[in-house]
Amino acid sequence: MLFFFSFFKNGSAQNHDLMPVPASIIYNEQPLKLDNQFRIFMNIEPGSRATKAVERFLRRLDNRTHLFISKSIQSEVIANDGSHLTIKYLRKAELKVGEDESYKLIVSGKNATLTATTDLGILHGLETILQLMEHDSSGYFIPGVTIDDKPRFPWRGLLIDVGRHFSPVDVIKRNIDGMAMVKMNVLHLHLSEDQGFRIESKVFPKLHELGSNGEYYTQIQVKEIIDYAAERGIRVVPEFDMPGHATSWMVGHPELASAPGPYVIEKKFGVFDPTMDPTKKSTYKFLEKFIGEMANLFPDEYFHIGGDENEGKQWDKNSEIQEFKKKNNLKNNHELQNYFNLKVQAIVKKNKKKMIGWDEILQPGLPSDVMIQSWRGTQGLKDAATKGHQVILSNGYYIDLSNPAWKHYMNDPLPADLGLTTEQEKFILGGEATMWAELVTPENIDSRIWPRTAAIAERLWSDREVNNIPDMYRRLDAASLELESVGLLHVRNQEMMLRRIVGNYDVHPLQIFVNTVEPLKDYNRGGQGIPYSTDLPLTRLPDIAFPESKTARDFRMLCEQRVRKRDISVAKEIKSYLELWISNHDSLVAVAQHVPALKNWVAMSVTLREISKVGLESLDYMNRPNVVTDEWTSTSHRILTDAKKPIDESEFAVLESITMLFQHALPK
Repeated sequence: MLFFFSFFKNGSAQNHDLMPVPASIIYNEQPLKLDNQFRIFMNIEPGSRATKAVERFLRRLDNRTHLFISKSIQSEVIANDGSHLTIKYLRKAELKVGEDESYKLIVSGKNATLTATTDLGILHGLETILQLMEHDSSGYFIPGVTIDDKPRFPWRGLLIDVGRHFSPVDVIKRNIDGMAMVKMNVLHLHLSEDQGFRIESKVFPKLHELGSNGEYYTQIQVKEIIDYAAERGIRVVPEFDMPGHATSWMVGHPELASAPGPYVIEKKFGVFDPTMDPTKKSTYKFLEKFIGEMANLFPDEYFHIGGDENEGKQWDKNSEIQEFKKKNNLKNNHELQNYFNLKVQAIVKKNKKKMIGWDEILQPGLPSDVMIQSWRGTQGLKDAATKGHQVILSNGYYIDLSNPAWKHYMNDPLPADLGLTTEQEKFILGGEATMWAELVTPENIDSRIWPRTAAIAERLWSDREVNNIPDMYRRLDAASLELESVGLLHVRNQEMMLRRIVGNYDVHPLQIFVNTVEPLKDYNRGGQGIPYSTDLPLTRLPDIAFPESKTARDFRMLCEQRVRKRDISVAKEIKSYLELWISNHDSLVAVAQHVPALKNWVAMSVTLREISKVGLESLDYMNRPNVVTDEWTSTSHRILTDAKKPIDESEFAVLESITMLFQHALPK
């Protein structure tokens, strides 16, 4: 089925590049000019979060304008011939759910004011100013505006799975900077998995010494990450998955398991048998010490225990566990896991934390102060809110599945038809994008997170009625450039990965080709026969291609305009794309003859050349449908059908658009 942007309900188009869209924005005709005389007035608190934010703001302003703006922040408004920004807030915010993040920005001529109740609002407002900045032949300026802004949801998170593939500190930091730019406020670190235990434990050092292959965060590094995030108004929530997804725990501590060891770190991906034994008192004594240690390390009020995908196979084979179930009248493994969850919840609460778990933990008797993270569907979200649990949505925000931004964007945590009461709706706190790490490494993780996560950030910040998909994509392109400016590598690393393949040969033909394809969506990559494991390099075509190709999206919009709106003026531009893809084949072959790794690329390039020819011919026949022959129709249909077959776990992102041209070239 073909999807086109015009099929969706659109809100009013925006005339700015802001992402997320503010709650209220009103323009005036008095822009603020940026020049060497620009100054910032604020009550200076050396080392404070707000002061550091202003210092970063000035550096980014310099990087974009090359102006010699003074880095000296004035504590009092003084006579000044140039433009200035006055910043005022009442107090330093607590990093907790529901803290005031609102701000007001007024720009009118030489005067601009940014005010907020807390310093979090100041951080958000500074990001808005940077996104507002424009330039023309006369220089740089901030348009005249009045913005009143606050988030729709208090929980706007990004999960990064560092268990399956580890991400070093620098990767986490640059993604924190991206989160701050789009006003996200929760970093959820998935710290333990079957493939690795990723944090130093001083109480149980065998956890990281034997369960990580040497890839883990020291506690000093964890504090560094927490402090770095806090300076940007972002909370860090730890997750330690239990009782399942727990192989790495048992490498050093097999006594935790429900079956005898020894255990080794898992290299493959999936759901595995090793599961904690919920019947032993020693299990809870261990967890009391470990959770106590981690609760002291992580200051956030929430502590995530995972709780997902436990198939209970070890429990079923353990006669002592089966006897325990009978003795305690536990009818099935769901009730046994609920027994475990309640024990762990008591430990978490003892450490003055609130427990979070995936929606499998939502069982009868679970205390209402436990938060649910819904990943299996909207019904789980609704069930949790109905039962009085705080809940966040991740279903529909799985960015590891390479779905387009518009799918995430139209996935609302609180749609109008969810059927909850006003009081129940208050339990829905927001959502999290989830970057599961089976198929990412430090060099391509940014391109899997960004820029699509910026669309999720907007869905969690802006009003439900902000739903204009073409305008979202227009602003997403601008946000992508700004994300690069804070250090993210989501665009530039593609060329680096291509250069590594071809060495000194011309990389340009590969770039042209790779931007016509995308990795297979959802879980389809796992069904292509590749023996994925942590040993397999993630450097092939589906790892290099963007999850959503901007080239393919731009091409689709042109084809949509030609077909749906019958706009013949775009035909020339469509033709230029198709001719480029046809001619590029010979250039790619010239490089590939020296590079054996490109064998599958050549096969796909042949197909790209053939479907592009069909597109060119279709474009011509759209003006002359009476000359279309049955032979051409049959041959073209076969070429397009064959092109649907994936090669190298990749598919043509331009195929649907070319198919659209073909279908509209046929006689009606």
